Amino acid sequence: MELRQLAYFAAVADEGGFARAAETLHVGQPAVSQQIRRLERELGLRLFDRSTRHVRLTPAGARLLDEARAVLASTERIRRVASDLAATAAAAGSLRLGSGPAPDEHLYPVLAALAVRAPELRVAITKAGLAERLQGVRSGGLDAALVRDLEHEPGLTLLPAWSDQLVAALPSRHPLADVDALSLRHLGDLPVRLADRRRNPPFRRLVEHAFHKAGIEPPEGPPFTRLQETLADMAHAPPSWTLFYRVGNPPPLPGIAYRPLAEVHSRVRLAVPPGPPSPAVRHLLAVLPEDPG
Repeated sequence: MELRQLAYFAAVADEGGFARAAETLHVGQPAVSQQIRRLERELGLRLFDRSTRHVRLTPAGARLLDEARAVLASTERIRRVASDLAATAAAAGSLRLGSGPAPDEHLYPVLAALAVRAPELRVAITKAGLAERLQGVRSGGLDAALVRDLEHEPGLTLLPAWSDQLVAALPSRHPLADVDALSLRHLGDLPVRLADRRRNPPFRRLVEHAFHKAGIEPPEGPPFTRLQETLADMAHAPPSWTLFYRVGNPPPLPGIAYRPLAEVHSRVRLAVPPGPPSPAVRHLLAVLPEDPG
């Protein structure tokens, strides 16, 4: 038994004839007659009394018509529910989000909250350098990108996300390692290790602004290479210090102490195309921390 046969059965009963039913169904009359005959053979019952002038339901046909209508109505409900589910999934869509090579520790709670708010939303994280992330948003390859310490970016809108304290690292043998509330002013005479400006211009601007605000000009120490490598060298070389974003727990290294720098905050923003945010980006904005700093 096919749903098509039940639909043809109901149409003939409603229209009172095979020809009118065929017009309603937009099929040929022979197709309707053929499907009704097949249904009757499968059921072992005659559904219609046929004459040259009238087509009437038999008692068996009248009894089965209600059942056929119930099956067809149930099928239509299934189609509507499936359509609604498909529309919901399409509306939720996907979110292509760019992040740095080392994602911020705030990102994972945000993604967890996003999964609760929009469970149908598919999130794809792309880890890339700053220039790649910004170009991805401009080109449409990314819906949004997390960026640090950018105040303005031509052709893009920057929306606040959250902020982090910076962390200072220095040799644990140095007297300043025992200072609980470490300030930049304490570190003004100690050589500082900073990465080349070209590697991360926004970070260098942030640090230089913080130094200026604190009224210090630390001597420049050996260059900052990679975090692990730099810290390992600091543990044994003449005293120097460095500072970095807190994207997780700093690596535990013998001879290195870590202290938060309360007066220096790195601000994370969401770079998006100009204009009203897409539905996926609106979901993301709704679950960002309430106080982005």
